[in-house]
Amino acid sequence: VKVKIPFGNKYLDATFSVPEKKSACGVILTHGAGGDMNFPHLVSLAAYLASHGVLCLRFTCKGLNIAYRAKAFKAVVEYLKLSDDYKLSGVFLAGRSMGSRAAASVIRHLSQEDDDDFIQGLVCLSYPLHRPKLQSKLRDEDLLFIRCPVLFVSGSADEMCEKQLLEGVASKMKAPKKIHWIDKANHGMAVRGRATDDVMEEINVQVFSWLREIIDLEHK
Repeated sequence: VKVKIPFGNKYLDATFSVPEKKSACGVILTHGAGGDMNFPHLVSLAAYLASHGVLCLRFTCKGLNIAYRAKAFKAVVEYLKLSDDYKLSGVFLAGRSMGSRAAASVIRHLSQEDDDDFIQGLVCLSYPLHRPKLQSKLRDEDLLFIRCPVLFVSGSADEMCEKQLLEGVASKMKAPKKIHWIDKANHGMAVRGRATDDVMEEINVQVFSWLREIIDLEHK
């Protein structure tokens, strides 16, 4: 289902992937610095989640300014929270690369503003912890303030997220967290000698099983 989400004086293009049965929980998903919501990994993940009963809303926001991207993400969260068509008890924010940074920023700011537990977790696909070859400056400021559960899915050969550095940041985080490493994958999740669909399947399965774990914990 295609929708236009109001954002300031313009609209963001977005698409709902709707499961057959009514879903109590949803995932909002966005892309990295390049591309848009039709980036193959996002389309694949949204379809997988919807086929396993989880509503997924993915949106496009062009712009390389992280504060602007975070504002757009916040507008989408508000839109879904007030939606009469899909009454959700909670959502997970998810993004690829720069999109995951925007999601982390939104969660940090929303947690300072209100105490409601509408946001249940964060999924970071290829979180860009540092610029290539610039490991001294880490983009970890938002991660250290987040309290909700966080899943990282990163390539072990990601040139923007060195393995030891992410593990170091994770050890300092107060939030419950899990890191799933895609063996030998780069920042674009490409693995030499491995089919793209195969890698996407691994990512999708990991994300869904983690979501199910968190949602189950909520209900216990």
